[in-house]
Amino acid sequence: MNATLAILAAGMGSRYGGLKQVDSVGLNGEAIIDFTIYDALKAGVDRVVFIIRKEHHELFKENFGDKIAKFVKVDYAFQDINDLPEGVEVPSERTKPWGTTHALLACRDIIKDEPFIICNADDFYGRSAFEKVVSFFKESKDENEYAACAYKVENTLSDNGSVTRGMCEVKDGYLSNIKECYNIQKEGDDIIYEENEKKLSWPKGVGVSMNFWGFKPSVFKKLEKIFESDIKEGIKTNPLKYEALLPNHIGELIKNDEAKVRVLVSDDVWFGVTYKEDKPKVMEEIAKLQSNGTYPVKLWEK
Repeated sequence: MNATLAILAAGMGSRYGGLKQVDSVGLNGEAIIDFTIYDALKAGVDRVVFIIRKEHHELFKENFGDKIAKFVKVDYAFQDINDLPEGVEVPSERTKPWGTTHALLACRDIIKDEPFIICNADDFYGRSAFEKVVSFFKESKDENEYAACAYKVENTLSDNGSVTRGMCEVKDGYLSNIKECYNIQKEGDDIIYEENEKKLSWPKGVGVSMNFWGFKPSVFKKLEKIFESDIKEGIKTNPLKYEALLPNHIGELIKNDEAKVRVLVSDDVWFGVTYKEDKPKVMEEIAKLQSNGTYPVKLWEK
């Protein structure tokens, strides 16, 4: 079975203070992306697509593409702020990319026939997530059935500030609703988030999406249609900051009975570099995994 890994790496890293996608965290200078690709290949993925800004092409090619090309096929998709539906124009002074749905759509002419995993560049997911989704691809014959890997919210928080997560509601093993929640953080023994400028408690037993999805090519036309209508309203109401967020749009597909999403639960502890202060902990955790043999000390040596 052919399967592709598409890595969302076009973000600007405003909270981190730099291009965190290429920042080294491993014992031999590896970035989180290196471990993501390594896990995906071990699970059976045979192609990697980097979703990036065009001006970062050489940087990603030099840091990742050339290095892994002897192990896996590599392609690049460019998230272009000008890639908008006919009649829609970029507002003046807008520099921010259009969000994760728009980033996924950058792959629509590259990923044609095979199922694919899409995930963030700056999140360390653990190998089981890749294994679970590849197994799902082998089992699922329905072109409109997708997968999401959910994590326990307490396993996905930063000690250095708030985070954004997709809150999952699950019924009979399938996602019944998902919404993007903001400013999630610990407050004493509680986990709280903000909605309409109010602080709310995170419901116990409800997992989160970490933007780790298993899709089939049918998703592109569905999301293209949603994005086309959503972007017009988004530009009208918030021209400089509007983002087309993948969890919200997948939730819309579920609500409209256009897709079903099987939820695959991971007990792994996520870690990532939302903030620069997160980096020492990430380096410490990865050093343990390389030292205990979970990953080679030199990841890409044959």
